[in-house]
Amino acid sequence: MRFDLTDLSLFRHVVEAGSITGGAERAHLALAAASTRIRNMEEALGAALLVRGRQGVTPTQAGRTLLQHARAILRQAERLREDLGVYAGGLAGQIRVLSNTNALTEFLPEALSSFLSAHPNVSVDLEERLSDEIVGLIAEGVADLGIVAATVDVSALETYPFRKDRFVLAVARSHPLAKRSEIAFADVLDHDFVGLDRASALQRFLADKAAHIGQPLRLRVQLRSFDAVCRLVECKVGIGIVPQTTARRVARTMAIVPVPLTDAWAVRELTICIRSLDELPPYARQLVEHLRKTP
Repeated sequence: MRFDLTDLSLFRHVVEAGSITGGAERAHLALAAASTRIRNMEEALGAALLVRGRQGVTPTQAGRTLLQHARAILRQAERLREDLGVYAGGLAGQIRVLSNTNALTEFLPEALSSFLSAHPNVSVDLEERLSDEIVGLIAEGVADLGIVAATVDVSALETYPFRKDRFVLAVARSHPLAKRSEIAFADVLDHDFVGLDRASALQRFLADKAAHIGQPLRLRVQLRSFDAVCRLVECKVGIGIVPQTTARRVARTMAIVPVPLTDAWAVRELTICIRSLDELPPYARQLVEHLRKTP
């Protein structure tokens, strides 16, 4: 039974993506090559590693055991690369970061830009996820650090304050709701919405909140950025929910009005979460410190 680092990395990607196709894309392998590698791993082990179904793949008990060891081995390999990188002229490595939509779009770009400028030999693998998903994945060792809303339970992790923001309703200046001083999410579900792509963490979160209220979101248009959402809101295509920082910034050039949401979940205390600062590679620890200090 011989599994190389490419095999282990591919298997981790497949499980995390929930499909061999998604895992192959993350591992930068052709689908046929990835499928062959997974099949060869199962043949070498003499047991199935994945349960294949219409909705994707899930690991078997053997697969879960392999995943646990694969993550540990890959972390050690990354630590080895980083330690030897010192002798090659400085730190070298990759930091895996998971973030919710709010932090990813409004706060991380500038913070990561300044960090990467100061660390040219380090790269960052940044992925958008829901806050509760991030907590579980950080606890499992899937990524080095996460940025989550403080509303989720992070008691099993080390945490540090990051930023504070809130979601607001963005409406055109001529919209009837523009006169409201505040409003509840449940009171706007009869209106057409402009939102982010369905795959975005925020859009899934809002769809879940609407479902609990008993009304679906009436999405007219789905876009890739909050700025684009605000532009369509300005054009009276619908209303949108965006971070207050976004609304204030774009309101300088667009005819939109931010209306505060009264829902408790609208206030976003953003938190950095990690398993253990002592366990992180030096460059990942440096990123945590940088994020804490960057205004």
